[in-house]
Amino acid sequence: MERVVGVLLLAMLVGLGAAPTANGQSTAPPDPRAAQPERPTVATHAFTVAPGIIEMEAGFLQLRPDSASNQLGVPVLFKIGLGSRLQLDVAPGWLRNANGGDAQSGMTDLTIGVKWRLLDRAPMLGAFAFQPTVSLPTGSAEDGTGAGTTSLNLLLVSSHKIHGVSLDINLGCTRRGGDGSAAPKTATLWSVSTGIPIAGRLGWAAEIYGYPGTSGPAGAVPVVAFLTGPSFGLTDSVVIDAGIIANISGLGTAVYGLGVNCIYGGITWNMGRMWTPQARPAT
Repeated sequence: MERVVGVLLLAMLVGLGAAPTANGQSTAPPDPRAAQPERPTVATHAFTVAPGIIEMEAGFLQLRPDSASNQLGVPVLFKIGLGSRLQLDVAPGWLRNANGGDAQSGMTDLTIGVKWRLLDRAPMLGAFAFQPTVSLPTGSAEDGTGAGTTSLNLLLVSSHKIHGVSLDINLGCTRRGGDGSAAPKTATLWSVSTGIPIAGRLGWAAEIYGYPGTSGPAGAVPVVAFLTGPSFGLTDSVVIDAGIIANISGLGTAVYGLGVNCIYGGITWNMGRMWTPQARPAT
């Protein structure tokens, strides 16, 4: 595990070393009630919600791997600001798999973790965050709604803003327990996502991402896919999105079917403050 994480970190540093430094790189929005969508892309950004703020993301993914099967996923994410640079993430979900006349549905594995923003304006990394999470086996491996084992996940996130266009680069690694028969013991991912302002509150998201191949009894071929679609801010606190995910190579086997051609839609809602942070005395 340590070797894999080290390789991911080295790859990020080398890859971003060639990236141009941009003036006015991304920082968290000054308004704590402004929504900061991490959806619809697989990638996330490096920013965190303000202390005391709770923000909810919810949506759906609808896909048909073939004429006889259908899959509907409902991912949900709650983001809670614990500090000026620290965010708690709680991500439940629901999934329905239908194949012919049979259908199984239920809760997916529950993911809990934190996002810790380490840097804001580093010359090469821009805004940089470290996001460790744990996924609990609340889903069912038999019904295809979970991995059947606890997993530890690590995500490294670098965010930039160049002439109004956002750029988010993610590298991740997952390490699972069990014997690898239900899900690969080790899996990795990469993603490059961009958000482009169109006019007013209208924007456009585009992303290319991949799941490198895995080994073991549940091993899968590499997957590369492309995601794109519009987003629109109904208010500063509410943003909606919709779009498609097109498979480029491989066949997606992840929960929610990411990597297989599908449509998606969702909403991000900054729900406001759960509590008011206490002001610290000047030193």
